Amino acid sequence: MPDRIYNFSAGPATLPYSVLQQAAKDIVNFQDSGMGIVEISHRSPGFAAVIAEAESLLRELLDIPDNYKVLFMQGGASSQFFMVPMNLLAPGKKASYLNTGVWSKKAIAEAKLFGEVLVPYSSETGGFRKVPDPGEYQVDPASEYLYLVSNNTIYGTQYQKMPVAPANVPLVADMSSDFLSRPVDVTKFGLIFAGAQKNLGPAGVTVVIVRDDLLERAPASLPTMLRYQTHADKGSMFNTPPCFSVYMVREVLKWLKNLGGVAAIRDINEEKAAWLYQIIDEMPYYRGHAETASRSRMNVTFNLPTPDLEKKFTAEAASLGMAGLKGHSSVGGCRASIYNAMPQEGVRTLADFMRRFAAANPV
Repeated sequence: MPDRIYNFSAGPATLPYSVLQQAAKDIVNFQDSGMGIVEISHRSPGFAAVIAEAESLLRELLDIPDNYKVLFMQGGASSQFFMVPMNLLAPGKKASYLNTGVWSKKAIAEAKLFGEVLVPYSSETGGFRKVPDPGEYQVDPASEYLYLVSNNTIYGTQYQKMPVAPANVPLVADMSSDFLSRPVDVTKFGLIFAGAQKNLGPAGVTVVIVRDDLLERAPASLPTMLRYQTHADKGSMFNTPPCFSVYMVREVLKWLKNLGGVAAIRDINEEKAAWLYQIIDEMPYYRGHAETASRSRMNVTFNLPTPDLEKKFTAEAASLGMAGLKGHSSVGGCRASIYNAMPQEGVRTLADFMRRFAAANPV
């Protein structure tokens, strides 16, 4: 891979090299049409086949049942923070949110504009170092839904087992940063959404998987574009979709299928994360942010002995072709985002560097 570095950025994140190579061709001349994929009409047979195949692959890889709609939407995952309560939280009703980081806090703030929000669990006072165990909270059975963020990019935490809601309380999950990184039983959820720019493709499209019965909850007063039903009725084609982003999602899904599917990438991701966590556990030089049972397989967050050493660490890593290792400003330290497309050799390279850096910079 000439002129390529290892991109550990949290998102937009690294993409499979073979996908980028194919996109480089199709952006100029898609399927010998004489037009690039960014130029063709969204109503053309060529793009209709792209979006249909993207949905079909997603349904196959996640075993999505027929009573769920797959939507390709715009506005990023942040737009789902308000679209979820607008569609699912009726006036005078309540919803429950598990607060495990910045993204759940933002979602909570948006939901409060539309109804009562209960927060049965929050790890904020502890610095968002963990996600809850099932017995650590109680969900009001009158809740319209229970909302969670499955993986927290900033703090490096992740649910290893998904919460279980009371009967008739749908689970709603923001899976933006670990979508398709491991098998998920879609039938346990009422709605799943994920911004593309971590594991799916470039920024610009957000995937929403929503159970059919929930489409009927939206009030009649809701604007047309903000109703899930609108996009479900039109197959995500009510207006011009983000064509290139959807195309890239299709190409990434093809890559993932050829790799062996979601179970195969789960095994690879667990191995990659284990290499880094082994160093953190063995060397007091590195201090992980997340509690052990809550560690993310996607975002490995850690500190060095001093801020100055952290700056030196990220600078030296960048000079060796490892970019994006600076931690989020709200936490500091370092962060290695090792999404699906991060090759194993990239993580091995980082692990070797971590050992060399600690030996060369003792405290």
